[in-house]
Amino acid sequence: MSDKPQKLSPQDVEAEDLADWRILFSTLHARFRTGDFATGLRLVNRIGEEAESMNHHPDLDLSYPLLNVRLMSHDAGGVTDRDITLARKITQFAADLGVTADPAAVSVLELALDTWDHTAIKPFWKAVLAMSDSSAYDEEIVDPGGALPTLWFQKTDEHDEPRQRFHLDIRVPPEVAEDRIAAALAAGGTLVSEEHAPTFTVLADAQGNKVCVCTCVGRSG
Repeated sequence: MSDKPQKLSPQDVEAEDLADWRILFSTLHARFRTGDFATGLRLVNRIGEEAESMNHHPDLDLSYPLLNVRLMSHDAGGVTDRDITLARKITQFAADLGVTADPAAVSVLELALDTWDHTAIKPFWKAVLAMSDSSAYDEEIVDPGGALPTLWFQKTDEHDEPRQRFHLDIRVPPEVAEDRIAAALAAGGTLVSEEHAPTFTVLADAQGNKVCVCTCVGRSG
């Protein structure tokens, strides 16, 4: 029998009722408003001690007023029970320090490049961006250090005429999507398609450049 942990679906994760956390692209995300650097360091140290004891290590991004935390099991390619366990402990550590979470503030940005043959251009983009193959999808490349957004290649028809090739995908918590879309429309945007909402809604700016506002709803990962 394999010891590989079982990846949980977004629906499984949401059923765990982790109030401080949101699942975005097979990863748990949380933002804690520490208010000052010293409190942030104390929270980081608590997380670090627990992570060592569990031999399961999150990604931490500490700035003066904030601590961003990302949790996923790389050997499973997504969120597992051990991520749920550590997430609950981190929430308790934050509560002990009087730190509040801001789950509506988390988001993940991806770049999408339209192409009729991703195999023809993928090597170029890997080289010029110094990125690596995704372990999950052949149609995307990733930055192993996490500094650059994922670039994925979206299937399109072959064409010669100029058209938009790049667009942004911004994944947000489900409860944020409606307000984010409304704000974009109020700022001069247009609704291109809501056929697949709330999984993704296609918007465009006043010049026709598109962006997709995405959530985990209706997805398997």
